[in-house]
Amino acid sequence: MGREVPQQQQQQQQQVALAVEQLLAVNPYNPDILPDLENYVNEQVSSQTYSLDANLCLLRLYQFEPDRMSTQIVARILVKALMAMPSPDFSLCLFLIPERVQMEEQFKTLIVLSHYLETGRFTQFWDEASKNRHIVEAVPGFEQAIQDYAVHVLSLTYQRVPRSVLAEAINIEGLALDKFLEHHVANSGWILEKGQGRGQLIVLPRNEFNHPELKKNTDDGIPLEHVARIFPILG
Repeated sequence: MGREVPQQQQQQQQQVALAVEQLLAVNPYNPDILPDLENYVNEQVSSQTYSLDANLCLLRLYQFEPDRMSTQIVARILVKALMAMPSPDFSLCLFLIPERVQMEEQFKTLIVLSHYLETGRFTQFWDEASKNRHIVEAVPGFEQAIQDYAVHVLSLTYQRVPRSVLAEAINIEGLALDKFLEHHVANSGWILEKGQGRGQLIVLPRNEFNHPELKKNTDDGIPLEHVARIFPILG
């Protein structure tokens, strides 16, 4: 019985996602689907799933129906977009939100948080987030998603990262950090080393960013999927 409940939940989530996809395919500019898309945002929050396309569609509909805009729903969309970093989802969503709405306190806070993440200022990020728990903790999985992003950034920057730097970036210390390290040593290929006078060092897996000699000669460009998402917004 223990396995049947998660399987049923997964099937329900898939059914909801499919229903929304069908609505978007038929007529994404139909204001009648607005309540369905709002419910789907709440479903994404509760089920810890994510659909950027559905959320962008809802934000576009709000542009045509400003009186029906729910700032609570918009805030949840932006928090989910922050959780998707390093994808540029936050900027794509913000582009569709009127400036008068962006000037509200909760949105100004989210924009500041986004800036801290984009610039790798994780200490300031966790500081600001702790002052606005009512915004970010409304969306389950937020802390873990940002920790994953912080690890991603560190892995692009460091070959060996001091334990203290990692602790600040992911906002974990003590025994909780020990368990975090144990998990990544077992599952992510991390290696722990004793640093000279600097405490513990974490050796991160080699990639083309922390080991430039691994970089392949490929043309830099904007991923096609990002371009495809921008065209409907501009339209």
